[in-house]
Amino acid sequence: MKRIAILGSTGSIGLQTLEIVRDNPDLQVVALAAGSNVNRMEEQIREFKPLLAVLWDEGAARDLKERVADTDVQVAYGMDGLIAAAVHPMAEVLVTAVVGMIGIRPTIAAIEAGKTIALANKETLVCAGHLIMPLARERKVDILPVDSEHSAIFQSMNGEPKNRISKILLTASGGPFRGKTKEQLQNIRPEDALKHPNWSMGPKITIDSSTLVNKGLEVMEARWLFDVDFSRIQVVVHPQSIIHSMVEYEDGGIMAQLGAPDMKLPIQYALFYPDRRPMKGKKLDFYDIGQLTFEKPDMENFEGLRLAYKAGETGGSMPVVYNAANEKAVRLFLDGKISYLRITEIIRACMEEHRKTDNPDVEQILRTEQETYEYIEKLY
Repeated sequence: MKRIAILGSTGSIGLQTLEIVRDNPDLQVVALAAGSNVNRMEEQIREFKPLLAVLWDEGAARDLKERVADTDVQVAYGMDGLIAAAVHPMAEVLVTAVVGMIGIRPTIAAIEAGKTIALANKETLVCAGHLIMPLARERKVDILPVDSEHSAIFQSMNGEPKNRISKILLTASGGPFRGKTKEQLQNIRPEDALKHPNWSMGPKITIDSSTLVNKGLEVMEARWLFDVDFSRIQVVVHPQSIIHSMVEYEDGGIMAQLGAPDMKLPIQYALFYPDRRPMKGKKLDFYDIGQLTFEKPDMENFEGLRLAYKAGETGGSMPVVYNAANEKAVRLFLDGKISYLRITEIIRACMEEHRKTDNPDVEQILRTEQETYEYIEKLY
């Protein structure tokens, strides 16, 4: 029996993780955490019977506690609750699938407690990779990537000498607006940007995919996960989303991981690593696929990717600014307060305004996030 805790259980990755739990009786959920979705959390408590359930919102947690008073579950809230779920003494694996920098503290706590990390929270490494990775090495904790691209890279490195990597080829679908110019993007509405051609994801990540900011975050995450510099991470647009990423070695050999565009495969791989399990769902049929195509990413019309490389290479607190500015801008766009192209314009403006802090600690990371939000609020 493998016991897991899930942060972000009511979101896209969390729901798919629970689908895998349904199909694998030797997985047991001991803790669940989410934002404020009381109805869904109550359903999950009654089905999976965790020992601890956490909601970020205190009022929602009070409501939940009343609803599940007939069960044995303990209900908590806020950051203390998230950390309690992350370090739950019965949990062996922590699936961290919350969105945003809210995931940093619980992840650090879980590493210190010796938990294996199944990582689906990009911001943890984008903003705090310089803290997370040395700590994981010190505590001998495995960080297993759940993002399909990073899982593909991880799988492509299995059994190969890490010091012989030439470069990482990080694939991108190109999103719903691939090939469009800035003029064509002027009047994009939220409902247009939420229609991803291949993947089913939450709204924030779907918007990020359309701007290529998501790929920029993945570039920064890959730098920390696989200990390579930015000059050796190459983004390749692959519209079919069949090759999830590749690794090129010094002799020119390239290892790739292929599969249907389904997040359950990398989630299950992380949960059972190094084992592989049967999984329901459609398998690839190369006769049906016909052909696979590749393109260079358009960093002029989709400036978010270019800015990500700049933020990552600058280092220090600059990736925090990149991430925080994007989070705030995406919220403004989804609320109808700014235009689509303003998302990356805001990121650029915040990066130009910021004075970098080298090697920020957690408090400095969170302060930089807040300062970035405040700067944007002054503008809008």
